[in-house]
Amino acid sequence: MPGVAPPVVLTEAVLHDGLAALARVDADFARALDEAGPPPLRRRDPGFETLLRAIVAQQLSTRAAGTIWGRLEAAVTPMRPERLLGFSADELRAMGLSRQKAAYCRALAEDVISGRVELGRLGDRDDEAAIAELVRLKGIGRWTAEIYLLFALGRPDVFPADDLALMVAAQRMKRLADRPDGRTLRAIAESWRPWRGAAAHFLWHYYRFEPL
Repeated sequence: MPGVAPPVVLTEAVLHDGLAALARVDADFARALDEAGPPPLRRRDPGFETLLRAIVAQQLSTRAAGTIWGRLEAAVTPMRPERLLGFSADELRAMGLSRQKAAYCRALAEDVISGRVELGRLGDRDDEAAIAELVRLKGIGRWTAEIYLLFALGRPDVFPADDLALMVAAQRMKRLADRPDGRTLRAIAESWRPWRGAAAHFLWHYYRFEPL
């Protein structure tokens, strides 16, 4: 693995190559992969809708985020920034968004329309440059930016270490006495370069895995 540049975009085949590489360098990963099998590739189309969905999901359970997103998706059709701005903050809150998230969603729509952010150009930037471009926007922190890079751009080495499910899964996989925080998990993941994005896909899969 050292000295070998990773491919630019994760595909199903590339994801499996990355998992195989991780299993070679990490015995815990090899054991867990043997137990749970490979994860599916998680991809969404790049653009406003996917980034908006990441904002909605911030600090929510998968179920709660899915419920709120379903209401938003049913109301805002098509899911375009101009259409979203046709809804007031109070109307967005009635769909389940907090006051703060309603403001963040409207701010993103305004930033896309004004050209303050050009989501179509993020694919030309390296990981850190793309993350920096996103986190300067209202309501977007590093976790949200990393989720977007993983799912919309298919980046193979992006790792949202502050994700609670990844922390829990890593604790199980590594058989740690304590759940790692984001800083500790980033340190653990250093040995998984340049396949930390593949590692994240697996850890989300492992989080849901229930051994017989």
